[in-house]
Amino acid sequence: MIDSEAPAAALAWAGEAAGAAAPARTVRRLTGGAHAATHLLRTRQPERDLVLRRFPPGDRAAAAEARVLAALDGLDGRAPRLVDVDADGRRFGRPAVLITRLPGRADITPARPDHAAAELGRALARLHAVPLTGLRDGLRDGMAAGSAATGPAAPVLAAHLHQLASQPAVLTHFDYWSGNVLWQGGHLTGIVDWSGAARAPRGFDVSWCRLDLALLHGPDVADAFLAAYQGEAGEEVPDMLLWDLFAIANSHASVESWQANYQDLGRTDLTGATLRRRHTERTADLLARR
Repeated sequence: MIDSEAPAAALAWAGEAAGAAAPARTVRRLTGGAHAATHLLRTRQPERDLVLRRFPPGDRAAAAEARVLAALDGLDGRAPRLVDVDADGRRFGRPAVLITRLPGRADITPARPDHAAAELGRALARLHAVPLTGLRDGLRDGMAAGSAATGPAAPVLAAHLHQLASQPAVLTHFDYWSGNVLWQGGHLTGIVDWSGAARAPRGFDVSWCRLDLALLHGPDVADAFLAAYQGEAGEEVPDMLLWDLFAIANSHASVESWQANYQDLGRTDLTGATLRRRHTERTADLLARR
């Protein structure tokens, strides 16, 4: 799915959806994320930048993302707006969404990782403060699937999963990490890739982002993120250690596969072996705090 040009049928669809006199043209492929092929498109008359996200045949992510984006209604500029959706891939063989473009670009190599982590934390706290009223019909229950925990932390998590699942739900992105936000001029400008959004406790997003930051930059940066999040939220995340164990146990079997996303965004030093080593070290550190 990683190709340099969107198919002609997709460009024609984008032009029609934008009300343009001609098909859109591909500006470039957008990096980050392996699940969807994502391209920046541009139309003329009117001139408009749009983002096309194409998913594998039969995938329901396009339908899910369209439903969530319609419910979010732009999230005060922090989320894209839905332009059109082809949930079944009837136009060109792959399910797809067409969305507005947010300013900025993904960046997982900031000059000051601690500053970037603080912005990530404050943005997430503001996201979690969005009232669920009016969003419930567009959001799934993120904790309904339970846990796919494996590895040394799994027994601890199994004994306490009910404790985490019973916490109050907020609007969660469900894949909130450094590659799913955009930056411009050193400031976070938006949050993308909303296909997994759900109702879940705040610790879900916080723990996964902390794990990502620990793997990318080390535990101190993960702690800077948490401090900024809690400062903006005005409260602590309950059972944070258990939530950290939730993320570490649910990623135990798959952390090497994250290599592709990291390397696509410039962290070519993060091989599968490096990620496994850092994951193992963090697992041991978290279990030692029990």
